[in-house]
Amino acid sequence: MTHPAPLTPPSLPLTLLRPDSLLPVPGPAPALPRIIQGGMGVAVSDWRLARAVSMTGELGVVSGTGIDTVLLRRLQDGDPDGHVRAALSHFPDAALAARTVQRFFLPAGRAPGQPYARVPLPTAERHRDAWELSVLGAFTEVFLARQGHANPVGLNLLTKLQLHTLPCLFGAMLAGVDTVIMGAGIPRDIPRVLDALAAGQPATLNLDVRGGDPVPLTLDPAAYGGAGVALTRPKFYPVVASHVLAGVLARKASGGVEGFVVEGPTAGGTTPRRAAP
Repeated sequence: MTHPAPLTPPSLPLTLLRPDSLLPVPGPAPALPRIIQGGMGVAVSDWRLARAVSMTGELGVVSGTGIDTVLLRRLQDGDPDGHVRAALSHFPDAALAARTVQRFFLPAGRAPGQPYARVPLPTAERHRDAWELSVLGAFTEVFLARQGHANPVGLNLLTKLQLHTLPCLFGAMLAGVDTVIMGAGIPRDIPRVLDALAAGQPATLNLDVRGGDPVPLTLDPAAYGGAGVALTRPKFYPVVASHVLAGVLARKASGGVEGFVVEGPTAGGTTPRRAAP
């Protein structure tokens, strides 16, 4: 049986990250932001945008939607600036990071017309590959967004994409995410999940099943290099469209809710029309 070689940061120069700035700059706790950047999925709100916003003192936000696929494709496109591999060299489980790079990284990128390698979509019974990539992808995105400044960085997730929620939260927390923002549903169980992961304990979230009983999904930090490691518990800002939903979450959430993102009927990015709440 062969083991992957230890992962080392690439030797090529990084265009945005200096070799002496691979870790966040320490500094005083910033004031509450005046601007919270929107979380646009599948790397529209990527680490570069979030980093630029956070460096102004506002809350830059990375999207965790599809982050497993984003990581896969960046590695297969050759990671030309070396940012992904540099971030992964700081992941607590060095063997997992090295194994992923060895499996998917193409130094010269894909050949013309070559399709991307993929992993199976996660299910309630089989999700190890997708969860490993989601943990690594969320860690990478938040880690890179935090470079060169001491200001907060947030993570945006869609509540309805339940199969990816636990690994994205854990990966982002390993990288020091400050705030979690979730909409597209009623995320009342997320505060309890954040509390458990912050304590280094297994966290469980129910997967809704149409026509059946919910199926519990559990992520054990020990399986991803976080056994017994205490992490900073991020603030939680659910997205709400009415005071009624805000009241329900304030009363019935499973733990602390530190604020709300209020989304009116004109929200929705490029969506032509959106029904009033």
